[in-house]
Amino acid sequence: MKNVLFVCSQNRLRSPTAEQVFADREGVEVLSAGLDNSCGNPVTPELVEWADIIFVMEQSHRNKLGKRFRESLSSQRVIVLGIPDDYEFMDPELVRLLEARVPRFLP
Repeated sequence: MKNVLFVCSQNRLRSPTAEQVFADREGVEVLSAGLDNSCGNPVTPELVEWADIIFVMEQSHRNKLGKRFRESLSSQRVIVLGIPDDYEFMDPELVRLLEARVPRFLP
């Protein structure tokens, strides 16, 4: 079982969509979190350590993650999906992008 963490800024649109899209995928456990201080479900050192693979939506998320959690990122693979904050929750185009970019990295 691989633990997969999806990360965006607020954890309201992109990463929760990704979590829902891949929630029933066999062989993975998925969670999502946000990097902004005002988000309801923030990224924590425990979440980072739990994850085998971390998907971030933008390069800026990777940068923030690296600065905040450098010590916790020793064995995790961090993948930038290149998905801008242009979509609503479960937007069909967002789902299509996630389905096109994520599966090749999953078991």
